[in-house]
Amino acid sequence: MNSNFHAKALPCIRRASARWLMVGMAATATAFMAPHSLAADRDVSGVKVSLSLNLAGKSLELNGAGTRYRGPFKVYTAALYTTQKFSSVPDFHADNGSKRLVLTMLREVDSAEMGRMFINGVQKNIAKNDLTKVLLELPRMGEIFAANKRLFPGEQLVIDWIPAVGMQISVRGKPQGEAFNSPEFFEALMNIWLGKAPADSQLKDALLGKAEPERLSRS
Repeated sequence: MNSNFHAKALPCIRRASARWLMVGMAATATAFMAPHSLAADRDVSGVKVSLSLNLAGKSLELNGAGTRYRGPFKVYTAALYTTQKFSSVPDFHADNGSKRLVLTMLREVDSAEMGRMFINGVQKNIAKNDLTKVLLELPRMGEIFAANKRLFPGEQLVIDWIPAVGMQISVRGKPQGEAFNSPEFFEALMNIWLGKAPADSQLKDALLGKAEPERLSRS
């Protein structure tokens, strides 16, 4: 009787062991995969920021991201993508690779006001001798903001630099006219956030890959 019992029970035990082994292996694989899945995005002020993206066939990695404040208010998040990591502004400008800056609105923004902020930011961060090189491009920037009266929470303004094309600006996912061909103008725009007189010094550090400190008084 015992031999019959063992003969019948043994295959069941083996099948159960195999099932538990497969469950264990699946759980282990999930445990190893989970961190990678969680790392697919980064949360910045409630906005999901991708750690990588593709721009015109080139793979770009997140260089840094942070939040733009104006007084106590959060205005937008900014995420900077590059082909390699940069912590130095001169190195960033010297690189000829593709780049992208993504601004995601956190509150309703009047486009005319943002346009004025852009122009002021350019003027504060450019030498007078270089200003003439970008003056011709500023009216087109004004047209872009005039065509998009307001930006609402969640909407994006994207500035791309593609070496073979130039600088392409998109609003709500739609390209705004032809690309700007001037690398000096792209550098001037980037200096709004990365220049010697940036719009937000803590955001500048964040875009350069430095940890953005908590602004407890502004939360």
